[in-house]
Amino acid sequence: MADSGESQAAFTAEYAAGVLEAACADAGLDAAGASLLRLGENAVFRLAGPVVVRIGRSAERLDEHVRTVGVARWLAEVEYPAVRVVPGVRQPAVVDGRVVTFWELVAAEERYADVVQFAELVRRLHWLEEPASLGLPYMDPLGPTMRRLGELTTLSEDDRTFLAERAEAAQKRYDALEFVLPFGMIHGDANVGNALVGDDGRAVLIDLDGFELGPREWDLTQTAMYFERFGWHTRTEYEAFVRAYGFDVMNWYGYPVLADIRELSMVVWLAQNAGHDDQAAAEVRRRVSDLRTGGDRRGWKPF
Repeated sequence: MADSGESQAAFTAEYAAGVLEAACADAGLDAAGASLLRLGENAVFRLAGPVVVRIGRSAERLDEHVRTVGVARWLAEVEYPAVRVVPGVRQPAVVDGRVVTFWELVAAEERYADVVQFAELVRRLHWLEEPASLGLPYMDPLGPTMRRLGELTTLSEDDRTFLAERAEAAQKRYDALEFVLPFGMIHGDANVGNALVGDDGRAVLIDLDGFELGPREWDLTQTAMYFERFGWHTRTEYEAFVRAYGFDVMNWYGYPVLADIRELSMVVWLAQNAGHDDQAAAEVRRRVSDLRTGGDRRGWKPF
């Protein structure tokens, strides 16, 4: 499967497996026995060897993947505990209009960090001062959501209009906020699902695509809403997270605005898979309905 510019093929697990095979062949890696770990903004595969391969949806965002690889290499230089890129492999690569990167496996058995380990990772990250050479962008909290809404074909026109109007209203509320934590480098998608425990017992940060410059409150919002809105964290877990980080974002008046934006992005992100995943489609219908009616988010399922 040669690089042929922007692919028009649906981004399914089967299609991504074909991209994986071609990319591994080019990199001198063996794709035999690879297993799909997740399919979202990226298709993530684990090879039989200690390598994880991430396949992005579009080469139009190649610059973002170049920056992600740069972030990973810089974090290694400063000895911050994060996932590492595979050395000796030219990356990112572009195969059939998809961007492919290769990462070292964190642990033989995937295990998520606990909330305290995760809070310590985020706090330590927020202490770092990034070099200007990374070229990190300024955070645009609704940019990815609006971009995806413009590309989606899995939503009805009525639902897309509703979500777009909700996003525009959220943007106005966001623009009026005054933040209390220092502005600086953030992970961008900070939740306990993006922290794994290595074989040595240390927690490491993964999914470095969203590194940017923005309010640190953004990196604390998902953990708060996973407790407050979805019930995915217990009160005890959330309080432990707050103690370990040293700040409770729920005590800040702007938290509901950030949570609403995050909530909206979760719906639109999942809608990318609704065309070929019945469970995702059902969950998107549930989520859109709850946004319209103010329904209880505690019935939302994590994906």
